[in-house]
Amino acid sequence: MAGTADVVVVGAGLAGLSAARILVLSGLDVAVLEASDAVGGRVRTDTVDDMLLDHGFQLVNPAYPELRRRVDLPALQLRPFGTGLVLASGGGRTVIETPWRHPASLGGLLRTGTVAEKIRLARYVAPVVAQPAARTLRRDDVSWGAALDAAGVHGELRHAVLEPFLAGVLGEDRQETSRRFVDLLLRCFVLGNPSLPAGGIRALPDQLAAGLPAGTISLHTPVRAVHGTSVRTDDGTWHARAVVVAAGPTTSARLLDLPMPTMRSLTTVYLRASTSPALGRHPLLHLDGDRRGPVVNTAVVSDAAPDYCAGGALVAATVLGDRSDYATRREVRRQLALIYGAPSDTWDHVATYAVAEALPAMLPPLDLTQEVDLGAGRFVAGDHRDTASQQGAMVSGRRAARAVLRRLDVRG
Repeated sequence: MAGTADVVVVGAGLAGLSAARILVLSGLDVAVLEASDAVGGRVRTDTVDDMLLDHGFQLVNPAYPELRRRVDLPALQLRPFGTGLVLASGGGRTVIETPWRHPASLGGLLRTGTVAEKIRLARYVAPVVAQPAARTLRRDDVSWGAALDAAGVHGELRHAVLEPFLAGVLGEDRQETSRRFVDLLLRCFVLGNPSLPAGGIRALPDQLAAGLPAGTISLHTPVRAVHGTSVRTDDGTWHARAVVVAAGPTTSARLLDLPMPTMRSLTTVYLRASTSPALGRHPLLHLDGDRRGPVVNTAVVSDAAPDYCAGGALVAATVLGDRSDYATRREVRRQLALIYGAPSDTWDHVATYAVAEALPAMLPPLDLTQEVDLGAGRFVAGDHRDTASQQGAMVSGRRAARAVLRRLDVRG
């Protein structure tokens, strides 16, 4: 399985597929080499019995600009979560929904945190939402924890809501992620409505792959080395005019002799209940404001997307780190009973996905313009070159593809 192509793309994740599609549309002959048995990289879904199990709790946010440009969002049949969350604290559960979308549901927000904290948080978030994203990226960068400290945001709203919510999104609870990245996320969360594709998160890379000519993607083809514009596999060597390495952060670093990135790990535990334990069956994220265990967030995914579970209710719980051991699963089950206020001992454990390299760390000062053209016909793409998100992966693929077109003097 060796050959020649104008461009060889290493990796069929969102970055690699995005780059390949742009290059193909520009008239180039492209070969995509993927080590695993399916496209998607870290964006994958397994079918187990009558359930769809994503590799981690992953949502599609239609507010991401690159998704709106490159993806047929209606074709994904998005099943939205509600714009808010359920806070479990003090033995009770409080629904907190965004007041600008649900003015009648102010009660939950009014009961959480002090008035002074709410005012300070509103002063912090309002300009992030109102101003262009480019202006957010020009702000002095510090950790998001330091940014909220400077804004005087302290108290229950931060400790019980923001901190566990962002821990699950960022893969860390030390509040050390770049405030620029967090500000961009907050902007998209406010403007968008995170959702699940009816067919699982795999529907996103599957759609990108479907836009490529038949035979473009070779699965089960791990790349062993990249030397200039030659790509060595177990079955032979590919020769190209350019090579785009989009094989994941650490693999790309190894193949291209780049600095090894810092990665975050996340574990998702799936359990199946006979009926939904969620308060009012609201399709909302649930947080434990009292921090009574390892779970940073949980949701009944089948309440939002019934296609994920044909019978019963599918509960997902997110834990920081690579923790697939039995003791952690036992603690997760115990904590879920507290969060949902319902016995969890009869729920069936379906699967646990410990993703050791779930996302790259976004540390300050964050540089969103990392070079993708490494010279000698070699290019790199991936969320580690942009932002740790579907948006970042696809943008990096676009940037890499355009750099290839410039280098090869092809009009795209």
